[in-house]
Amino acid sequence: MSAILHALSLAGSMTWEITWALILGFALSAIVQAVVRKSTVTGLLGDDRPRTLAMAAALGAASSSCSYAAVALARSLFRKGAHFTAAMAFEIASTNLVVELGVILALLMGWQFTAAEFTGGPLMIVLLAVLFRLFLRDPLLRQAREQAERGLAGAMEGHAAMDMSVRREGSFARRLFSAEGYTSASHVFVMEWAAILKDLVIGLLIAGAIAAWVPDSFWRAFFFDGHPLAAKLWGPLIGPLVAIASFVCSVGNVPLAVVLWKGGISFGGVVAFLFSDLLILPILHIYRKYYGIRTALFLLVTFYAAIVVAGYAVEFAFGALGLIPSQASATIPMSGVSWNYTTWLNIVFLLLAAALVHRFLRTGGRTMLRMMGGAPPGGPGTSTAQDGAGRGPR
Repeated sequence: MSAILHALSLAGSMTWEITWALILGFALSAIVQAVVRKSTVTGLLGDDRPRTLAMAAALGAASSSCSYAAVALARSLFRKGAHFTAAMAFEIASTNLVVELGVILALLMGWQFTAAEFTGGPLMIVLLAVLFRLFLRDPLLRQAREQAERGLAGAMEGHAAMDMSVRREGSFARRLFSAEGYTSASHVFVMEWAAILKDLVIGLLIAGAIAAWVPDSFWRAFFFDGHPLAAKLWGPLIGPLVAIASFVCSVGNVPLAVVLWKGGISFGGVVAFLFSDLLILPILHIYRKYYGIRTALFLLVTFYAAIVVAGYAVEFAFGALGLIPSQASATIPMSGVSWNYTTWLNIVFLLLAAALVHRFLRTGGRTMLRMMGGAPPGGPGTSTAQDGAGRGPR
């Protein structure tokens, strides 16, 4: 019993440490999504030119999502005419280049990891685009589109299908600070939390259990700690495989990344682990349903290759610049609640979250929550989760 309580205590401490950062990140994302319509996004992603991919990455970073919702939304964009490469770039950015991830990495691991995430992420997208140009043939792409058009449901389909943006015209500020803007922001905010909450809780519990029950000596042997070159070469290769087997995605994998870093995985290995949230086994199964088994295997191989190369690039570039922090200073939050800046920030942002949740519940929110897992529009068993679904009174 004491071991279980210790694991839960560690999970609780990490939760308290990152609460305000999560609320801030999702609030900023909600503001952007409240004024940017998904139809506008689709119209900007019609090819795979560098400018289009940069736009896809920027829009994805602004449209923060859990990994399941990001994958569903990418399929939706592809079906509506977006280029496949641009849709994948959007998918990667919406889980790996988002504000809340950067802030949480800085809080739990150090600003160097935030810098590595936002350096390696765009590099991964570039590498993936090159691999797609070299190896994605038209017959495979046609098969992927035909399978996508079947509309088989994966996960978070209803959430991905909803367009909760403001309908009124006017400037960014006028739309955002209207009553409709407040409602839209609250809808996006709560739905994003609802989408990610399970993964976040699982990630924190897994990280707490591993930190409490798995000795550091195991990880140090597994990651070749004490053999600098071997550790640097092994980390980016094994990091994605650990992620694939962990079943934890999106922001939920950060607590486990803290444990792995403390256990001895290389800097590039941590980054590769974080980038692999879109390759966990449940999502690979969804790729098979969305695009067919051949395309799912193609995505597994190309994503893995891009992640590994990005991990090596970050490892050696940051090492050459002397920006890799010491693993000896790595700590897992264990202090719990105390009167410091974290507590005050949590109070402020929890009040903000309470206001948004209250607005959400008063404007049709419960109906939207019930529709989160509906089938994709146009697919078998289509739900009523269409654009603007679940909107209540302003």
